[in-house]
Amino acid sequence: MIDIISEYGGLLIAALGQTLLLALLGLFFACIIGVIFGIMSVVKNKVLNVIARIFVDVIRGIPMIVLAFFIFFGVPMFCNTILHLPDKVTLSGLQAGVICLALNCGAYMAEIIRAGVQAVDIGQMEAARSLGMSYSKAMAKVIMPQAIKIMIPSIINQFIITLKDTSILSVIGFPELVNTAKNIIAINFQSFQVWAIVAVMYLIVILILSRLSKILERRLSYGEHRRKDER
Repeated sequence: MIDIISEYGGLLIAALGQTLLLALLGLFFACIIGVIFGIMSVVKNKVLNVIARIFVDVIRGIPMIVLAFFIFFGVPMFCNTILHLPDKVTLSGLQAGVICLALNCGAYMAEIIRAGVQAVDIGQMEAARSLGMSYSKAMAKVIMPQAIKIMIPSIINQFIITLKDTSILSVIGFPELVNTAKNIIAINFQSFQVWAIVAVMYLIVILILSRLSKILERRLSYGEHRRKDER
């Protein structure tokens, strides 16, 4: 195992960097998608509610590996053979991976945001509206700041899930940790040692993120209790 680390350690670390980059980009765009559809699901507009519900149900109902194949192979083929666009459409592994993670994670983020907004006391919105705030301003200035504090632990947990889901994207050839491990095994045939190293690398990163989530949760809980005591 030490020989593998000394020979391929740099390659595995670089692959871990690609994995983290993919997860961060996916989560960034997922937050944007989640905010859009999360807000659409709580506003008093049935059309927007239905659109948000359809998006969440459809994306959550499609296995991620199918979504990855559809985006990486299906979308370019559709654009090039059906739409006959003047410029040939191709997607790199990173582009397809980010889109796939953003859609998949975005559907779950929308539910996190919906739950976070609904967890804020309804009296907060009523008080803001009684002070003359518009619905959108009350949502931005009063409801969302409180909802974000509730959502932070769930968002970090979703990032952990997204990080693990990046392993699925090895099927489209993106050089993340699992795909790199497969290539190394194809060279030295040391599958047990390589997968053990990869498992430990994932475990270290996920334990750090889990610890961060618990620290943030405790601090937010402490801050809330302190404010209550001051009252």
